[in-house]
Amino acid sequence: MPLAPGAKAGIVGTVLVVMLSVAGYGAYNIYSGLDGGGGSGGDSDRTVADTAAPVAPEDITRTAAAFLAAWSAGDVKKAAVLTDSMQTATAAMTSLAQDAKVSKVTATPQPLNGTTVPFTVKATVSYANLPPKEWDYSSRLTVDRNLSGEPVVKWTPDVLVPGVQANQSVVTRQASSPQLDLLDRHGDVMTAAAYPGLTDVFDDLRKRYDGSGGTPGIETYIADAQQNTVKTLLTVKPGKNARLQTTLDAGLQKAAEKAVASATQAGVTALDTRTGAILAMASNPPGGENYALALKAPGSTFKIVTATALMLAPHSKAYPHGIGPSSPARCVDGYNVVGGKQYHNVTRDNVNADLAWDFAQSCNTGFIRLSPNLDQPNGLSDVGRKYFGLAGDSQPWYVGTGTEDGSIPGGTGDEFTSEMIGQGQVLMNTLEMASVSATVVNGRFVQPSILEDKDLIDKRTAIHTTSLPGYVQQGLKQMMKQTADHGTASGLLNGVAHPYGAKTGSAEENEGQADGWFTAFAGHVAAAGVVVGGGHGNASAGPIVASVLKAAS
Repeated sequence: MPLAPGAKAGIVGTVLVVMLSVAGYGAYNIYSGLDGGGGSGGDSDRTVADTAAPVAPEDITRTAAAFLAAWSAGDVKKAAVLTDSMQTATAAMTSLAQDAKVSKVTATPQPLNGTTVPFTVKATVSYANLPPKEWDYSSRLTVDRNLSGEPVVKWTPDVLVPGVQANQSVVTRQASSPQLDLLDRHGDVMTAAAYPGLTDVFDDLRKRYDGSGGTPGIETYIADAQQNTVKTLLTVKPGKNARLQTTLDAGLQKAAEKAVASATQAGVTALDTRTGAILAMASNPPGGENYALALKAPGSTFKIVTATALMLAPHSKAYPHGIGPSSPARCVDGYNVVGGKQYHNVTRDNVNADLAWDFAQSCNTGFIRLSPNLDQPNGLSDVGRKYFGLAGDSQPWYVGTGTEDGSIPGGTGDEFTSEMIGQGQVLMNTLEMASVSATVVNGRFVQPSILEDKDLIDKRTAIHTTSLPGYVQQGLKQMMKQTADHGTASGLLNGVAHPYGAKTGSAEENEGQADGWFTAFAGHVAAAGVVVGGGHGNASAGPIVASVLKAAS
């Protein structure tokens, strides 16, 4: 019989003696608790001074060890004093034991990382008369100074259990809905355990759809204010899984998950170009940020949209027949529009370059040189919306799982020229860039979906776009094939289905290594991938996308 919301189980009075080595960070037996209020709701009892001097590494080590030791000994009061938010920390530590039924924890801190102390956790969940269940996870804490200058643990809702946000709690009880098995387009069952690259998607679909059949099990999970399941942390006693029909392809999903596993932080999405069906979507590491749907600057892959805008531009004195793949566009490093910033290229200079060469070799300045032919500030955003369905929040796609829609904000001067090469304020995810390639193949935008029955998708409405003019579609396919045959994607698509084409990209983010991007199509499948900090797209995201397309061929 599941506990009613808010029911308390009482705290086990016996705690384990801990072995603590402050300098060496031994293993700690921790008796613990956390409630949903987290650290965000107790600002009134905070004591950290934002202007305090940085904490020395040895003080961070000592403070973290003292906090973990007190927490492990069941001394909630002592542990809370070592934080910057006593009331919130006290409630949090108490709740984890009472509501999540955590009876024992062993935490092992990892090497110090700046002001952050990571630690692994081995916990035991004891629910009613069920056998105790082991629960392993990792978390981290940071150390700051209070107004007196003493080091304290900076309290946030996710200190004790990662992923917990304000107004959420960790509970162990019968889940609010059954676990979900996904049926792929062939009717094969896909479980969350077998396809970890879909972890976030499984969790999201479970919240949105009941599926058919199924009985909730006993789980340790993050609950929202209404006690609905936000994220399952541990299955204490399995129920009967419900089933939901999707557009996914189990074989292609396996290939996608294997491909992204080659990078530390990566995501990939594949679509059926004819129907918009999402065939695969994978992110690595599983359960972390979903890099398949994370919004990032798409770099030169966005030149597909820019090239479309250029080929649609009105005829001018400089280009009396309009702009096409063979239109001259010199590639010279350091070029800038009058009064604007200089742009640089990875490729060599070519004073005889045309648009197709610039596209295939990913020459930034060749594109920037053509910027006077486009209307500012909306020349790119209008084309993105009209032909590719890229309208951001004003026209969400509602694909069946939670996504953030990208944006092409538009601008003038340096912002506009930066957006031409997929930088500036342009943001996209791999789903959107796979759709851009699918539109090139299909000649028109097809709204993606991950569910076979689109009527199940709340708020979904048809997105009306205009088909690409034949000459524009043909020009894009020509330039993407040239990129795959002789350009920056050369050799990557050997052995894929025909027709095929690709576009590489890299996008600078902050001051770190650029993110690597790649989008391509082969036959009736289009895909896009990103590797965070991967550098050049042909060497990072390219092999990932190529592996998926070869598996589909």
